[in-house]
Amino acid sequence: MKRTDNEYKNYVSILNEELLPAMGCTEPVAVAYAAAKGREVLGCLPERCTLYVSGNIIKNVKSVVVPNTGGLKGLKAAAAAGIVVGKAELQMSVVAETKPEEIPGIQKYIDEHEIQIGRKEGDSALYIEVLLEGEGHGSRVIISDFHTNIILIEKDGQVIFEKEPEQRASFASDHSLMSLESMWDFINTVELEDISALLDSQISCNSAISQEGLDNPWGAQIGRILLSSATDTKTRAMARAAAGSDARMSGCEKPVIIVGGSGNQGLTVTMPVLEYAERLGSSREQVYRALALANLMAVYLKKDIGRLSAYCTAVTAGVGAGCAVAYLDGGSLEAIRQTIVNDLAVLSGMFCDGAKPSCAAKVANSVSAGIMGYEMYKNGQSFNGGDGFLQDSADDTIDVVAELAREGMAETEEKILNIMVSTSNE
Repeated sequence: MKRTDNEYKNYVSILNEELLPAMGCTEPVAVAYAAAKGREVLGCLPERCTLYVSGNIIKNVKSVVVPNTGGLKGLKAAAAAGIVVGKAELQMSVVAETKPEEIPGIQKYIDEHEIQIGRKEGDSALYIEVLLEGEGHGSRVIISDFHTNIILIEKDGQVIFEKEPEQRASFASDHSLMSLESMWDFINTVELEDISALLDSQISCNSAISQEGLDNPWGAQIGRILLSSATDTKTRAMARAAAGSDARMSGCEKPVIIVGGSGNQGLTVTMPVLEYAERLGSSREQVYRALALANLMAVYLKKDIGRLSAYCTAVTAGVGAGCAVAYLDGGSLEAIRQTIVNDLAVLSGMFCDGAKPSCAAKVANSVSAGIMGYEMYKNGQSFNGGDGFLQDSADDTIDVVAELAREGMAETEEKILNIMVSTSNE
């Protein structure tokens, strides 16, 4: 593939759009971002705050610590953090520059001001609407479809900014152009200077938060538990990915480079590649190409599922990790195809019940399944079309999994949300 080809440019654009820095779980951070933008527009500390959010936002914010809040969880904490200390220009790092002396003001705001929360029904699984009132004025900010996608800003009922309907859910890149064959061509021919800066950031940030999770007792300490008994590369890869999730799900203030809108997915595609590259003695070039494959594979498998759903997309990131390990080990495109099928056959039933400490265990299992998918192929064993939902090709199997996740798990999604809301402290 040539640098001048449209497909080449599209893949570079995808990586630039997907590999973004974020501090903390991306859903509460997106709420904080919307709230910070709302306060910026309002021009004063709001007296009242009203949130309307989709069910998936409720699910993914309920049980995770918002960074730089003193350990606070939930939608009120996320909104208050954005209002009190957030800097909207930092987007997914909106609370990254919070000073220690500012943190008590977040709880004070929650205690002294009205924050109302309502569920927004509709087609978008990712929807955040923040309405603020203060000093006789009001502001309204809406994010939809992906975490930084502001589609509407109003002040005092007057539209300041609005995206046209056909632009609201769009990226500059075109995910519909992705295919296994063109992806394989791209990662083998890409000029490294076009992607190395992005991937260096991913390596640096994700390695740092992974090490933080191994060094200190964050969350359920899944990474530390795994590493304490690790005797093989796969278990160490699981531990390093899980450790980063341990830290970020419990409010660690180190940034993560996300993919697919998720820091856990970013960790899942990164840390196994680095662990296996170390064992195999891979060159820096091989690491870059493997990471490009892992990231793009995670995006490709998720593109028809959606940003948020009942399907745990650590699974799709785990597939990306398994494919990258196959690449580092000299695997062919056929090895990649069969790794995908083998992995999806094993773990596609894992559902998402929101962001929380147990996500680290799901990350570990996803890494394990992804690598096992390749190990099966390498040892002459594979699952075949007709086994359960598996189809005759990797692409057809991917399509079926997306359909199951998007449509088949819709009732599961509603049931999970109802259970979680019944025990909510919001």
